[in-house]
Amino acid sequence: MNTKFLSASVMMGLLLASCNSTKNAKNDLAVSTPIETSINLDNVTDDKAPVVINPGRFTVSSVTYRLPRVVQGTYSVSDFGKYVDDFKAINYKGESMPVVNVDENTWTIANAKELDKITYLVNDTFDIETKGGIGGEEPFSPSGTNIEPENYVLNLHGFIGYFDTLKNNQYKLDVTGSADFVRTSALQTVNSKTSEDGKSVTTSYFATRYFDITDNPMMYGKLDVEEFMVGDIKIVLSVYSPNNVHSAASLKDVVFKMMQAQKVFLGDINSTPRYDIYLYLSEGTEESPKGFGALEHHTSTVVVLPEDMDEATLASSMTDVVSHEFFHIVTPLSVHSEDVHYFDYNNPTFSKHLWMYEGVTEYFATLFQVSEDLVSEDEFFNKIMEKVQESQNMNDAMSFTIMSENVLKAPYKDQYTNVYQKGALIGMCIDIMLREESNGQRGILSLMKELSNKYGKNKPFEDDKLIDEIVAMTYPSLRDFFDNHVIGDIPINYNQFLGKVGLEITEGKVETGYVHNAGTLLFGANPEKGEVFFTEEVSKNSFWNEQGVQPNDVLKAVSGEPFTMQNANDLLQKMFAWTPGTDINVTLNREGKDIEINTKTTKSYTMGNGVFEKKDVTEAQKTLREAWLKG
Repeated sequence: MNTKFLSASVMMGLLLASCNSTKNAKNDLAVSTPIETSINLDNVTDDKAPVVINPGRFTVSSVTYRLPRVVQGTYSVSDFGKYVDDFKAINYKGESMPVVNVDENTWTIANAKELDKITYLVNDTFDIETKGGIGGEEPFSPSGTNIEPENYVLNLHGFIGYFDTLKNNQYKLDVTGSADFVRTSALQTVNSKTSEDGKSVTTSYFATRYFDITDNPMMYGKLDVEEFMVGDIKIVLSVYSPNNVHSAASLKDVVFKMMQAQKVFLGDINSTPRYDIYLYLSEGTEESPKGFGALEHHTSTVVVLPEDMDEATLASSMTDVVSHEFFHIVTPLSVHSEDVHYFDYNNPTFSKHLWMYEGVTEYFATLFQVSEDLVSEDEFFNKIMEKVQESQNMNDAMSFTIMSENVLKAPYKDQYTNVYQKGALIGMCIDIMLREESNGQRGILSLMKELSNKYGKNKPFEDDKLIDEIVAMTYPSLRDFFDNHVIGDIPINYNQFLGKVGLEITEGKVETGYVHNAGTLLFGANPEKGEVFFTEEVSKNSFWNEQGVQPNDVLKAVSGEPFTMQNANDLLQKMFAWTPGTDINVTLNREGKDIEINTKTTKSYTMGNGVFEKKDVTEAQKTLREAWLKG
């Protein structure tokens, strides 16, 4: 999962303060036949879609049916059973049977030999999310569901559940919807049938086990789809833009360039023959999802981003967010622990190695851009510095392995987003160490290739043995690093590692943004007056300085939209996404007088800590840096 875009939104909110199978599963069916399931989008009422589950005939006295409490890649509780209404068990006479609702996600049915089918209605989580939820944690938008006349986001773990002992059974899924819908899914299509009146189509899909149901999202409705090849990978890009601001065609070149660079970067790592990208663009209204980011699946990703991004900003966000998700084909697809391989959707255990699953994945998504000349070295160093600063704003003295293993519990769950910051920096330090020990010949990418060859998607590693294996496969020097900074709780001195490649973190002139100075926000808030204003920090920001902005200037409007406490998050998010060359119109109020700023943004700088070349850099360090950045 990637929540980088979301974390920026959370930052603004703080300002205003206001992969699965079961071990030795016993089959409770008389004959192991596919579990027949269906979702009928033609019969949606009040944003609720009817679902039917026909498991075949049971041979046991009682059975338990569940929807996932947690889904892979989210590291949070979603409780998809909360969104189920009117749950019924029907016997072979067509009569309702007694059902015990054990908890939010679990139903037990006695007299299971008489059970013919289960029926229920599913609410979409996008709708519940925007109405303030129904208690507890709400699913992160890219893991959620949408049921609207024009668009259906079918993360199937929100619709289809499982019987405890039948997760390895095959599934047949029928999805019925309007004949006008565009349909996109990576699940194997086995049949398609049009109704007699020609108004609806039922598409039948096949899944080898429940994991494949959860691992293959779908999107139906008013979609724009582009299919193209990147090397030997078929890319399917599906876009829903409610106001037709963006299209799959307009994003195709960006995605192609990005994924082509990723393929070159990965080299001979075995990859998937097909990769699906489902992009939902949120309108930005109160009824629209706010959880911007993406959720990985093994061979696809669901992305939610704002529709009102300009073309360049959306392209940049897609490069950052989708590249992260695509690199998950390395881990956990090719390298993963038993916790991932035998994932329990109801009571999961978690691996100690989020530094690898999310951290190394995020590091690759950052490194490949400089390696393949998508960004400059200075831009790459700026991203590294941002991760250092953001990681140090969290608990920098917490064991990463303990946090990972206990990620659903306090106080660890509040530190989860550090996997994208310190986790990536852990990957960077290991990479530099491997380059130094091997005279530039090995890095963390080659290590992941070796682990992929040793394990692969069908063979999990033992969680407690992974670090010992990595040290044995590489160099003894990594032992101290893992013991001190990954297993242990000693903060990392990044200059110790950057110095090996002739760099250091020191003060200097650094490029910054329009809402912060090298990580320090430029704005404060006065809730009593309902105002957001520039702080003293603005005097250190070159762009706003050039516009004559002063401390305590109040933001009144941006691009003609009045600035209020209610929409401040959204407007600051838009300003956060500005890039040099953006035409802007900002209205300020200074001591009762309005001031208009109409200009084009330029690069903004401030004095602050950054990653710079050392004054006493050696040629050997430069050579090692070249091997690190360019492979």
